[in-house]
Amino acid sequence: MKRIYADYNATTPLAPESLAAMLPYSAGKFGNPSSVHREGRDARAALDDCRVRMAKLLGAQENEIIFTSGGSESDNTAILGAPAGHIITTGIEHNAVLHPAELRHATLLPANRDGFVDPNDLKKAIRPDTALVSIMSANNETGTLQPVKELAAICRERGVPFHTDAVQSFGKEPVNVNDWGVDMLSLAAHKFYGPKGVGLLYVRRGTKFQPLVVGGSHENERRAGTENVAGIVGMTVAAERSVAQMPTESCRLFGLTEKLAAGIAARIPGAHRNGHATRRAGNTVNFSFEGCTFDGLLMNLDLEGVAVSSGAACAAGSLRPSHVLSAMGLPVELARAAVRFSLGEHSTEEDLAGILDALERVVARLRRTA
Repeated sequence: MKRIYADYNATTPLAPESLAAMLPYSAGKFGNPSSVHREGRDARAALDDCRVRMAKLLGAQENEIIFTSGGSESDNTAILGAPAGHIITTGIEHNAVLHPAELRHATLLPANRDGFVDPNDLKKAIRPDTALVSIMSANNETGTLQPVKELAAICRERGVPFHTDAVQSFGKEPVNVNDWGVDMLSLAAHKFYGPKGVGLLYVRRGTKFQPLVVGGSHENERRAGTENVAGIVGMTVAAERSVAQMPTESCRLFGLTEKLAAGIAARIPGAHRNGHATRRAGNTVNFSFEGCTFDGLLMNLDLEGVAVSSGAACAAGSLRPSHVLSAMGLPVELARAAVRFSLGEHSTEEDLAGILDALERVVARLRRTA
């Protein structure tokens, strides 16, 4: 049985170019970039080069880039490292934002049925003591794209720093920190064909925050711990590759997901699309199927050779309905019956046919046994 992978929002396969770039720094060029000897200086040179290249991709300055272990650390640092005061975020964020925001007793903004946050709600929520606003750019479950530029402008007018989780945007949509006007931004390499366990946090010069990881002078005393040089090199190559391919690949994936959505609507009655149809990351569609549950859908599709998800892989194993879809106002029975299809560079027209055939069989079988 040929496996069909349709869970690229959970993780992507490592690009061959990224792996090739990493190998020297996993073996021969193994020096610690904080060491002063030649081996250390070689590693430091690679690190500095990657910082310049990643900054260029984001429209940032090199000293505004902090390398981290991934999106979760970057998000946690942005939220927990913000100055004392009021935090604002949304109910549709990834748990890497929501959980630290709960520790800060944050205000959660609602989203409508398409998954959009109303800028007027943000204006009303900002208080004199608001220390940070964090709103993601592309939702990991529905793909809906927030009006980040407008939201950041509201914060800038009020003198409030703005952070965005761009983990699901980078490599799929243009991301430029100056065009968007954001003060902090999070990335994770494994979402754009880079290695797992590495990411970055962009922090605009002058933005106040406290490091989350302390105990060393690494990353200009903003994140302690010996840098993952091989991972950072792999991330940089993968990032440049994804940005270069984005103009054509985003259009191709948008076309594939639209065909998938049309096929689901035509072949499976009682299927409800979640999130906006066009203002979304082009690789992502989300559907709820009446008379089914997501655990039954996922397990049966897996047995049919199709790998999909109900939402964030970090929340896998939970039988609770998606907090994202619940925050969008979906009824519990539909929020518990949702599947996310996220495609990537290896997805084909043939895969769509296989997904639709398997989905039609699985939904019919689950409804018969419900």
